[in-house]
Amino acid sequence: MISRYALLVAVTVPPLITAATGLTHPPVLTVEDAPHWQMMHTVLLPIFPLLALGPWLVAREVDRGLAVLVGVLGFVYACFYTSLDVLAGIGGGAIKAAEAGGLGIIFPVAGDLGAIGSYAYFGAAAIACGMAARRTGWFRAAPGIVLVLVGAWMFWQEHVYRPWGVLSMVLLAAGWAWLALGVTRDRESHQEPATV
Repeated sequence: MISRYALLVAVTVPPLITAATGLTHPPVLTVEDAPHWQMMHTVLLPIFPLLALGPWLVAREVDRGLAVLVGVLGFVYACFYTSLDVLAGIGGGAIKAAEAGGLGIIFPVAGDLGAIGSYAYFGAAAIACGMAARRTGWFRAAPGIVLVLVGAWMFWQEHVYRPWGVLSMVLLAAGWAWLALGVTRDRESHQEPATV
């Protein structure tokens, strides 16, 4: 079982790194900003999939069986959202920097693939929020649920563009922290029997 401190770090650090990086996200892809655009998305390449830790780890604290579903949705998110990052972020930046055109083809494909990942993330977040509420009670979980679901929706709509995409990451970090603290608050009274 992961310690409460390690759980908080795991659910908050990826969205906070994403938010900090998103502060530098250019509003549009221009030839001048293309190298930064490409590098920023390259830096985020290993971070975006880690956003799936929030819903999976919170769900795992409540019900390991149902956490498998959240983990599968997290995996779908990680695969398809990474395709958005690779195509529109890294590839789009490289194409624009080379002034080779072709962005009209890449961005719609990347957006469609990223949407699948966003739907999966939102689904994983919603299930994990429901599981946290089941463990702690809806009243105690409500602030975290609101932060997570609003953050997940904003992430889907705004990616990590300033200011709303950056805010989405801060909301996710705060919401997952709230829910992680809630589901581990009385960990001993809900511990599953040890398995051999």
